[in-house]
Amino acid sequence: MLNYKTTIKENKSYSDLEMKEIKPIMKLIIRGKTKDFITAIGKNLNMILPTEANTSTSSEALTALWLSPDEWMVISNKTISEETNTYEVEGNLINNISKANLGAVTDVSDQFVMINIKGSKVFDLFATGSPFDFNEFKNKKGSVVQTILSHIDVIIHLTEINNVNLFVRRSFSEHLYSWLNDSASRL
Repeated sequence: MLNYKTTIKENKSYSDLEMKEIKPIMKLIIRGKTKDFITAIGKNLNMILPTEANTSTSSEALTALWLSPDEWMVISNKTISEETNTYEVEGNLINNISKANLGAVTDVSDQFVMINIKGSKVFDLFATGSPFDFNEFKNKKGSVVQTILSHIDVIIHLTEINNVNLFVRRSFSEHLYSWLNDSASRL
């Protein structure tokens, strides 16, 4: 985060729709599948990882998104300091998971951009560029999906009804944000 340069320059508002980048947010990918891994993660994060596909769990400080049977993205619930690239959570996980050969921990904070989109037209916007059927998804708080939006891989997390966090790789974020704005202006 020390040399953090955003590709998204401004927040946008449309009728019943608001979009903005949330930064900086710690994002870690953790992988493992043994019982010892799950136990160690629970102790280090003070939360249980979601084991059901396309769900999430949260504590006061962190949220874990299920990505596959042995992979999760752990994000901070609040923005963090731009003055550092080190996170206490990451250090604890590396010491107690990676160094203990229980699993892998990878910092992807600079790889993914998190865009918050809220409003009653969120899923109308997604329907214009995604093949995913959001009908059930949009009513289950904590739902997670990995899908395509305007030909770009994204992870979408439903934090509240009509409020999502969208994760996109930094290299595609400017293009996707441009597409989101163009599509939102036509709703």
